[in-house]
Amino acid sequence: MKKRLGIIALFVLLFIAFIWVWNYSYFQGKEEAYIPINANKELPVVASEMGVFERSKYALDYANMPIDEAHQRSLKTYYENRAFYGAPPSIPHEVEDDRNMGENSCLKCHGNGGFTEKFKAYAPVTPHPEMVNCRQCHVPQKTQILFKETQFMRGTVPSAGTNNALEGSPPVIPHQLQMRENCLSCHAGPSAPKEIRVTHPERINCRQCHVLNNKVIEDIGIFKRSNANE
Repeated sequence: MKKRLGIIALFVLLFIAFIWVWNYSYFQGKEEAYIPINANKELPVVASEMGVFERSKYALDYANMPIDEAHQRSLKTYYENRAFYGAPPSIPHEVEDDRNMGENSCLKCHGNGGFTEKFKAYAPVTPHPEMVNCRQCHVPQKTQILFKETQFMRGTVPSAGTNNALEGSPPVIPHQLQMRENCLSCHAGPSAPKEIRVTHPERINCRQCHVLNNKVIEDIGIFKRSNANE
């Protein structure tokens, strides 16, 4: 009888431990995406894994969604719409109201994507819909003639399929995660560039297999003005 009670007590303790660990992990995942900056101490901004679950409810939809061969985005157009590697994309269309933002304007198309008849393409999904002041970082493509060329390096754009640590291993993440930790926004669904569209969007815990590699960020170099010696 004592042996049986001991076994039952052991299972009860293990069950309580499991509940505690699961509860701790759950609430850790609900913390903010970035560590608060302490003014008295130099602290790096580290993105958490919270963002990879933000669009998880769409994962199965993406997995079962047929590929539209006639209206696909590519990495070529993806990078052509940026001033340099890692820069926010510019706005390739007219903006109705410069002061309009968020759910009243941009997020109508870029919140969850969708096919736009005017451009014959799917609207890219933003990985950070909580940041509603879109025009703070994204500008229309109408300022190209106002600026002179500089010696600023666009950076080394990573090639899809060549950034695996080992042959057959999962590809590493060649970009920073700040404002881009919501993986399914760019790597799943019809608006994802075809070269980086994942085959398994239903596996939403991306950071379980894919790790960061910031070498490309470090290769950007130092900004130099072209007229620095004039």
